[in-house]
Amino acid sequence: MAFPPLVEPLAELTDSERTRTARHRVLAGFGDVAQRRLAAAHVAVVGAGGLGSPAVLALAAAGVGTLTVIDDDLVEASNLQRQVMHRVADVGAAKVESAVRIAADLSPTTVVRPVQAVLTSANARELLAGAHVVVDGTDTFETREAVAAACEDLRVPLVWGVVQEFHAQATVFWSAPPAGAEPVHLADLYPPDAGREAPTCAQVGVLGALCLQVGALLATETIKLITGVGDPLLGRVLVIDALRARADEVPLRPAEVRSVSSAAPAAGESAAPQDVAAGSSDATAGSQSVPEPARPAPIPQLTPAEALAAQRAGAVLLDVREPFETARGVIPGSTLLPLGDVLAEPRRVEASRVVVVCQVGMRAQRAAAALRAAGIEASVLAGGMDAWSRDAAGATVRA
Repeated sequence: MAFPPLVEPLAELTDSERTRTARHRVLAGFGDVAQRRLAAAHVAVVGAGGLGSPAVLALAAAGVGTLTVIDDDLVEASNLQRQVMHRVADVGAAKVESAVRIAADLSPTTVVRPVQAVLTSANARELLAGAHVVVDGTDTFETREAVAAACEDLRVPLVWGVVQEFHAQATVFWSAPPAGAEPVHLADLYPPDAGREAPTCAQVGVLGALCLQVGALLATETIKLITGVGDPLLGRVLVIDALRARADEVPLRPAEVRSVSSAAPAAGESAAPQDVAAGSSDATAGSQSVPEPARPAPIPQLTPAEALAAQRAGAVLLDVREPFETARGVIPGSTLLPLGDVLAEPRRVEASRVVVVCQVGMRAQRAAAALRAAGIEASVLAGGMDAWSRDAAGATVRA
């Protein structure tokens, strides 16, 4: 459903701004009024990284009047693969300063308020106060929870996205939506503390081009909310699988509504939101109202000591990290085969019992699932090499 616009329009655009935004103003149903609403809007973007960078670019180019950009970090060379707001010359400088430069280059009328600070539950409400919409482009769940709690208190919509490896999710949370719409909160998708153990992009990687796609999507949702044009993602989660060029939509209802619904999913629903939160990319909108199929048995999670015991008993330790990672050290006696090769042909692993190893455990889960589907008994070293480094049961890691 379309919502009323969040922002009253500016009285008038400058001549130069009318020229710069001419392609917006001729859009059917958008026009000059919507453009003036953007000019009067204040958007807070939390995080100037993989998602925040393209979102800031798109929002500044769109003519948003004020952008508050919050990030405490400095630009690193490894950021440049996906954080397109920064340049090689920015390495070592504050990320928020890139937002100031880029907005001036794109939209001279946009005012950027750079805030180089760590957003916490203690200061989130103060940092986000005054924004019509908040965009969350952060990469830790603790920060995401602080942002969501502040938006709930401030009663402002939160445009939210997450990207990891080749997969992404995007949605809108809002504790006080217009009449006729149900409030939806972060906790309805991720129960409290559910994502605390999720690996970082530094550990499992992220496709840079997908960050641009999702950051632009977050900017589009923000523009729709400000102007009242279109149907925002409130109550819906867009799930993107870049490898299959597939985008699916999963309904998201408040937890208290789900708790009293029938066990079978309603027509048009698919995987439960918690399944989406756990990284499922197979949920599809439009599935029929049928009972859920039986879930496969959980993949055994072994401690370092248990993994060593399994190896002594004849199991193969299969390290599915990339060569540049295994060059830094492996568990003695491991077989090395990158995840992509395992997924392409699981039967290349000539063993009846396998313990799969990666850096933190996420890639190992995917490999183990593929191996089990191929009839191979597979378990996972819980916590991966990070856990091994902390507690290798007296063993040494071969460098």
